[in-house]
Amino acid sequence: MLAKKWLTNAREVMTRIEETQMDNIRKAAETMADSIACGRWVHTFGCGHATIPIEEMYPRIGGFVGFHPMIELPLTFFTRITGEMGVHQFVFLERVEGYGIEIMKGYNFDTRDTMWLFSHSGINNVNIDIALDAKKRGMKVIAFGSAAEAKGKQTRHSSGKTIFDVADIVVDSCAPIGDASVTLKGHQDKIGPVSTMAFITCVWMTVCTVAEILAERGIKLHIHPSHNVPGDSTAKERLEDALATYKERIAGV
Repeated sequence: MLAKKWLTNAREVMTRIEETQMDNIRKAAETMADSIACGRWVHTFGCGHATIPIEEMYPRIGGFVGFHPMIELPLTFFTRITGEMGVHQFVFLERVEGYGIEIMKGYNFDTRDTMWLFSHSGINNVNIDIALDAKKRGMKVIAFGSAAEAKGKQTRHSSGKTIFDVADIVVDSCAPIGDASVTLKGHQDKIGPVSTMAFITCVWMTVCTVAEILAERGIKLHIHPSHNVPGDSTAKERLEDALATYKERIAGV
């Protein structure tokens, strides 16, 4: 059954993450915790399906204030497939060198901030623009992606670097470079990608570690509660508190 084949592949990726990436996840979490502890931000960015871990992270039940999603609509929304804001335009835009520099101009950053980037291959120009500009502004850069599998792939950026070359800390998502993992009879191309599942696994392992570090330092987190649990009459109040804290802290970014 191909359903079980995909499940086996996904479990193998998760196992590789656990067996090989715990130290890197801890290093990334400590850097993020330092930014949040001093009232600054962990900015998050990705293109295409690599925006899914960003949207999963915050705002979200169980997430907390400290992560700032930088979602660029033309690099995210291509579900019309063809026509306006379609797949053709997206594939073109994520390779346009300089676009990331223009995106960065829209925000105010601080040297205490962390830039957290997601890219499966690490070779496309917008992500590399963001990584290089974040470094130039004095931020720590953390990249999550299929770093080991991407070794030897030619970057599209004139710097000659991938985001894994630029980043201070790299967490390998352990997904295969081709992403799709299941062979289908009579077809050249595989089905069943695993990179999103790998990203989400790495995200929550990292965010939970950040929370653990901050709690150990005695820092109160502003967590988004579930507001769908019957009988919990204070969830709305706690959500309002988290949103008010985000609104206050994001001013000026």
